[in-house]
Amino acid sequence: MRIILASNSPRRKEILSHLKIPYEVISSDYEESEKESDPYKLAMLFAQNKAENVAKKIKDEALVIGADTIVYKNEIMGKPKDRYDAVEMLKKLSASTHSVITGISVIKTPKMIIATDYEETLVKFKKLTLDEINAYVDSGEPMDKAGAYAIQGLGSLLVERIEGCYFNVVGLPVYKLSVMLEKFGYKCLNHE
Repeated sequence: MRIILASNSPRRKEILSHLKIPYEVISSDYEESEKESDPYKLAMLFAQNKAENVAKKIKDEALVIGADTIVYKNEIMGKPKDRYDAVEMLKKLSASTHSVITGISVIKTPKMIIATDYEETLVKFKKLTLDEINAYVDSGEPMDKAGAYAIQGLGSLLVERIEGCYFNVVGLPVYKLSVMLEKFGYKCLNHE
């Protein structure tokens, strides 16, 4: 069965590659424009819309995976617009716990059978000094990451602890994905 990742995210591609799941990438051109204040609903909505955007183009049998990760602490934090935005996000996350929520959607084509869910991980940041925040932002790493940090990179130095799935914070909750794929008859360990 074809596995299609509806994302060009290097992090999601790396996770699937580590699992030795044969997959192909067909990038979604879905534009995130909906307004939704519930972070769980928003992450799932974006994930499903990304997957549907690609699934509609597939004529044979395949499993299309869409995902969307957001950071939530009193407000939804997407990717920073600029340096100032990144600094402000990191100030808000300093010395506190926030949620990382990844919506995940799997669509079986051509019948368009859809399963959508989410995973949540709690992340506790250490107390950050302004010098640390500036040094991290100057590294360039935060600029295309939800919440302005990457746990798998230099951002790991900001994280005191996590509760839940590490891979969810990176951008693709592996266990949740494996359970969803198995419901469609695809076993991740032996690729049936």
